[in-house]
Amino acid sequence: MEMDRGTFYRIQNHCDDGNMMLEGDDCEGALVAFNQAWQLVPEPRERWEASTWILASMGDAYFKLQKFNNAITSFADAMHCPGGLGNAFIHLRLGQCAYELGDNKQAGDQLARAYMAEGRDLFADEDPKYFEFLKTVLKPPVGQTEL
Repeated sequence: MEMDRGTFYRIQNHCDDGNMMLEGDDCEGALVAFNQAWQLVPEPRERWEASTWILASMGDAYFKLQKFNNAITSFADAMHCPGGLGNAFIHLRLGQCAYELGDNKQAGDQLARAYMAEGRDLFADEDPKYFEFLKTVLKPPVGQTEL
């Protein structure tokens, strides 16, 4: 099933605007743009790949605003959309949010999933505290002394 091209391009334009705002640290503006994109996604929304990246982008904006519960909701919803489950970025952010909320069990599980999917490089631009925490959860592979 394919989305109408006009709808897809309007969604993409709102997301492009949101991503530019997110890069410029205008997280509130980004959320407005992502919500505009979200409103254009045909029902049932969880069937569309666009929903995965819209929800993940919304979650990222909430994460940057330190609204961790809102971020978790967005990322958890994204997991029910095509390509969401197993997406390393989604697992990374879910783990980081759980860590910030003090849920070490969930943080360890999600950060481990992110690491297993993408490796250490995924953590390169993140606060080192998340990888340091992960090292308390995972053991290094056989024959290695560190993750």
